[in-house]
Amino acid sequence: MDKKAELLKLIPEQGILPLYFNKDEQTSIELLHALYAAGIRTVEYTNRGEAALKNFATLRKVCDTELKGMYLGIGTIKDGETAQKFIDAGCDYIISPGLVEDVVPVADKANMLWFPGCMTPTEIIKAEKLGAKVIKLFPGNMLGPSFLSGIKELFPNLLFMPTGGVDMTKESIGGWFKAGVCAVGMGSKLITKEVMEKKQYAELTAATKEAIAIVNASR
Repeated sequence: MDKKAELLKLIPEQGILPLYFNKDEQTSIELLHALYAAGIRTVEYTNRGEAALKNFATLRKVCDTELKGMYLGIGTIKDGETAQKFIDAGCDYIISPGLVEDVVPVADKANMLWFPGCMTPTEIIKAEKLGAKVIKLFPGNMLGPSFLSGIKELFPNLLFMPTGGVDMTKESIGGWFKAGVCAVGMGSKLITKEVMEKKQYAELTAATKEAIAIVNASR
């Protein structure tokens, strides 16, 4: 099984995709360890600061030497040039906040999975024609589960994952899974500002286990 196939199996099995950025390298490492301890085996690190590329390269080394089986994706990729930098740094897949067409040939050349951000049927149709397998519904809080319920039958060959506004509740997570998502992206509602600032890593591990349990109960 190649890496793309492995990820297309792993992400739906995991059910949540934690995502975060922290400018401090050591904090980024410790957050990754806390997520791994909860059973997470793939994480999206977001390209949201000057330190992102340097931190990502360090996290790649940590995954390879300390966290067996951990796949590391890069998010907030808005152009092909940046995508190539993170491919060179060892990313396993690429996530964009929108439908960024010049990322596609760069990812395809590396035989890499890419997730475009979409919020209209037109964008989803275009993404599917470009070869997308997973659609990031973004921002999820503006679209809501009812949007996916209304369009999902039109796209039987695509997987959907909302990001933005997915709450740590049975109602929120359960509503999305009832609508037919394969997983939910979870950023600041899971890896909160307080968790990062106060280094509440045990609390993060516990919250992540709780989120996984909610997902499993919602399937």
